[in-house]
Amino acid sequence: APAPAPPPDIRLKTAETVRVALPRLDDLIKLMGEVVSSHARLHQRLADLHALERDLGLDARARAMMQGFARDLRDDVFAQDLLMRDLHARALVMRMLPLAIVFEPAARLARDLARSLGKDVNTQTSGMEIELDRQLIDRLSDPIVHLLRNAVDHGIEPPAERVRAGKPPHGTLTLSARQDGGFVVIDLHDDGRGLALEAIRAKAVRKAMMTPEQAAALPEAEVVDLIFRPGFSTSALITDVSGRGVGMDVVKRAVVDDLQGSLEVETRPGQGTTFSMRLPLSLAVMRILLVEAGGEPFAFTAQTVVQLLKVPVERLLCVAEREAVVVQNEFVPVADLADLLDRPVPPRRPDADVLLVVVRARQEKLALRVDALIDEGDMVLKPVPAPLRALPLVAGMVMTGRNILVSVLHVPALLERAARARVFPGQDEAASEGPAARLRVLVVDDSLNTREIERDVLEAHGYVVTLAEDGRDGLDKALAEPFDAVLTDVEMPAMDGFTLTATLRRDPRYATTPIIIITSREKEEDKRRGIQVGADAYIVKGDFEQGNLLETLNSLLA
Repeated sequence: APAPAPPPDIRLKTAETVRVALPRLDDLIKLMGEVVSSHARLHQRLADLHALERDLGLDARARAMMQGFARDLRDDVFAQDLLMRDLHARALVMRMLPLAIVFEPAARLARDLARSLGKDVNTQTSGMEIELDRQLIDRLSDPIVHLLRNAVDHGIEPPAERVRAGKPPHGTLTLSARQDGGFVVIDLHDDGRGLALEAIRAKAVRKAMMTPEQAAALPEAEVVDLIFRPGFSTSALITDVSGRGVGMDVVKRAVVDDLQGSLEVETRPGQGTTFSMRLPLSLAVMRILLVEAGGEPFAFTAQTVVQLLKVPVERLLCVAEREAVVVQNEFVPVADLADLLDRPVPPRRPDADVLLVVVRARQEKLALRVDALIDEGDMVLKPVPAPLRALPLVAGMVMTGRNILVSVLHVPALLERAARARVFPGQDEAASEGPAARLRVLVVDDSLNTREIERDVLEAHGYVVTLAEDGRDGLDKALAEPFDAVLTDVEMPAMDGFTLTATLRRDPRYATTPIIIITSREKEEDKRRGIQVGADAYIVKGDFEQGNLLETLNSLLA
C-alpha cells in the first residue's frame, strides 16, 4: 500500500514590514538624539574623575585603586558610546528617504511651466537615489520649486532668442545631487542667459538701496547676493510665476537658516546659472565646535568651519586699518569674536600666539580670534526659542556635558557685522583728494576676500577700483576699457597671472601700464618669471604691507 502523504506544513504568513506612524518615528529619533547628546555628561564626569585623582593626593595603594576604577569606567563609557551611536544611526536610517521624492515632481513642474510660457525645456536629473532625512526632504521642496520657476521664467530664453544667440531652441535644466562626506550637494543648472547683473544693479538703485556710483562699483558676488533680499525682483511684470518679490529670500532662509546649509550662485552671461545647495544628511545630530570668547562659550556647526589656526602675532597683517592673515594664498580678515558679539575682550599677552577659527559663508571667509577651543563632537541642535528668533546672530542651541546651554552662532550674520566695520574714518575724504581720485585700477584675484581687502586699501586712498575674479575675467575687463594700473594674483583658474601679464604686455594699450603681481609664491624663480613676463613689481602676500603697495603704485604712476 502507498505510504500516507505527510501532513501539510501549515504556517502563518507574516509580513516583512510593519507600519509605524511618522510621529512615533520622529519621537524615537528625537529621543535617540537626546540620549547621544546626554552621553557627553558621562565623558565630562570621567574628566572630572581624572582631575579629582590628581588633586586628592592619595597614597600609592589608593591611587592605584582609583586609576583602575577610572580605567574600567572609561572603557565602559566608550563601549556604551559606540553602541548608542550605532543604535542612533540605525534608527536614523529608518527615516531616510530618496531625493526622487522631490526631484521627480519638480522636473514635471518645470516641463509644465515651460509649456505654459511657450518654451521648450529639457529637464535632466541625477543622484535621485541619494537619501536624506525626512525632515530635510519635507523642507527642501519649496526652495527647489522656487529655483526651478525662476530658472524657467528668468533664465531660459524663448526658442527664437536662443536660436539668435547660437543655441539650440530647447533649453536644458539639470537637477543633480552628489554626496560629499557627511553632506549632500544639490546643483540646479540652466543654460539660459544668466543673471541680469545690470538689471539687478538698476533695481537696487531704484529701490534706494544704494547710489548709482555704489551700484557700479559693487563686485559681481555682492550683486548676486542682492537677489536674496526680501521683496527684490527684476521682473517687469507681476504674474503668477514671478515679479511678486517673493521666492529667492525664501530659498535663502530655508537653506541657510532652517536646514543649516549653504547656498552659492555661479552665473555666466549668455551661458547660464548654477545654484548649489550644500546640506547635512540629517538635522537630528550635527557636528559642533565649541569655543570660548569673552569668557563665555559659543558654538559653530562643522560645515561653517574651514580651518583652525594657531599663528604667532607676527603673522597678522595690518590691511585697510584692520587685521588680516594669509591663508592658502588669500587674505582673510581677522576679527575678535568677543568684540563682534559685544562681549568684553580679555587682556592678552602681546607675545602670545593667536588662536583663529576660519569660518565661511558663500565665497567669503573670516578668521575669528577666540580665547580657547573647548570641545568638538556630535550634538543635538535645538531650535532657537520663540523669544530669541529675532536675534540674527543665533542659529540654534546645544547642551554641553555640564548642562550649559550654548548659542550656535549664525556665520552669515557674523560676516555681515564684520563687513559693516570695514569702512574706517577718513575714507571718504581721502577718496576725494589727490591725483589718485582720477586713476583707475584693475584688481584680479580668484579670492573674494583678497579682492575686497585690496579694493579697500586702494579706495581709501582715492583710487577707482574694478574687480575681476580670475585671469580670463581680468583680461576681458582690461580689453573692454582702459585702466591706469593692474594688480594680479598668480594662481587663478582659466588664466594665471603670468599669462595675463604677458598677454596684456602684447597689447599696445598696456605696453607701459604698471602691472603689480601680489602672490604667496616666494621662490626666486617665480619672481624672475614675473619680471620676465613684464610685471613692474612683485609683492609676496606674507610680507604684505599696505604702505609698501601704495608707495610702489604711486611711484609707478608718477
